Amino acid sequence: MLAAPDTIRGWHAHVYYDAASRDAAQRLRDAIAQAFPDAVLGRWHDVPVGPHPQAMYQVAFAPAVMPALLPFIALNREGLVVLAHPETGRQKADHTDHALWMGAVLPLDVSRLPD
Repeated sequence: MLAAPDTIRGWHAHVYYDAASRDAAQRLRDAIAQAFPDAVLGRWHDVPVGPHPQAMYQVAFAPAVMPALLPFIALNREGLVVLAHPETGRQKADHTDHALWMGAVLPLDVSRLPD
């Protein structure tokens, strides 16, 4: 059975960075906050957390914002790797089957995520 887009309750973008790219991550974060005040900017995680293999912060946003926010990130990411995925309630599938990557595809450890 095909999934319907109305099952998407929200979106997450995970912006990955390291010591060398943290300033670029900060610039992107500031630009998102300025241009998309309804986006929810998550905490900085300077160490890997959950299934994510390196430092990152999350941006949560409504489906209605996605058509503008994802292109904004694509054009302003300064080479940062970004994972964007829908929130459908199926965490493992959202981080794998439904994932949209900008830049390199990083290996996620989804073994702890529920199906």
